[in-house]
Amino acid sequence: MSESLRIGFIPLCDAAALIVAVDKGFCKNEGLDVELVREVSWSNVRDKLNIGIFDAAHLLSPVAIASSLGLGHVKVPILAPVALGINGNAITVSPALYQALAAESGGEHGDPLKSAQALARLIARRKASGAEPYTFGMTFPYSTHNYHLRFWMAAGGIDADHDVRLVVLPPPYMVDSLAGKQVDGFCVGAPWNSVAVDQGAGHILHFVSDILASASEKVLALRASWADEHKEVTTALIRAHHRAALFADDPANRDEVYALLAAPARIGVAAEVIRRTLEGRLKISPDGTMRESSNYLRIGKDGAARPNPVHAAWLYAQMVRWRQAALSPALLAEAKAVFRPDLYDTATGTSPSPATAGPADGVGAFVGPAFDDSDLAKYLASQR
Repeated sequence: MSESLRIGFIPLCDAAALIVAVDKGFCKNEGLDVELVREVSWSNVRDKLNIGIFDAAHLLSPVAIASSLGLGHVKVPILAPVALGINGNAITVSPALYQALAAESGGEHGDPLKSAQALARLIARRKASGAEPYTFGMTFPYSTHNYHLRFWMAAGGIDADHDVRLVVLPPPYMVDSLAGKQVDGFCVGAPWNSVAVDQGAGHILHFVSDILASASEKVLALRASWADEHKEVTTALIRAHHRAALFADDPANRDEVYALLAAPARIGVAAEVIRRTLEGRLKISPDGTMRESSNYLRIGKDGAARPNPVHAAWLYAQMVRWRQAALSPALLAEAKAVFRPDLYDTATGTSPSPATAGPADGVGAFVGPAFDDSDLAKYLASQR
């Protein structure tokens, strides 16, 4: 007898393991009958998970933490026993802003520190002339996209709360907002940066892996109470996702995976766009300029599917830095406890091993000291 589940997701490439787990039968093989429900906004996904309409969800990593801490909404403890994506975001800007940054930086706009400093100078001139501030889209206040934009801008001396406008937009609406000149740039997950480039609406300025070498993006999220009441189902769900991630990462399965993800009821964009994304080979400008990075988006390789509590600690640190949360050892411990590598290890039969790839501090920020969650006050003081 199978267990019926409803799982919400947003049409993004880091839902790959979730989509493959359902559509290739990995969930069915574990006795799970899963209905995938496509949503547009993260608030919808969060709310439907919190009140039990969804049994699990593809969720922004910081939303899982914020929900568990009761930040910005009701407090609903969440568990994240699977990491669905490491990295995968990019910062895309309009052709006009791209050209301005290239000129202002003397052609060094590919360096995130140089581009942030160039943006700061453009902002200063804009303010002096009385022009409207630049507007950037991100997906949610408690989102990696918000924190990635802020972290990058702050490196150049930009106060994102006063020098620019940050607005919330659902991922599928980013491209039209950029093409319609409602925003000057955005930070969003794949494939929407590539869609903007393909439509001639924007240039990819930076992969987020340029800003943070290892950033938790999405998790498979479960209500803690539900997971406690459904231990065997939770274990089966983790196992199905583990196997799906291995399948998705196998080069022999690429064409099949791209076709699954491209389906209208899933991500709903051309399979070629998804191919470029998952292979880390992206067109970054409408003129066809390409860039390759094996670290652009990681689904399962190099231990990417195993939740890392250090990532949760970094996200909590950003919540404190941007005045969304108070600094407290208790809240830090709660935030880290959302990410459950112990559940992942038990379900998959794997055991923790020393990191063989990735930054020593688990994050690898492009500026500032190494991240250390043993003294967040000191770390945050270095960011001011």
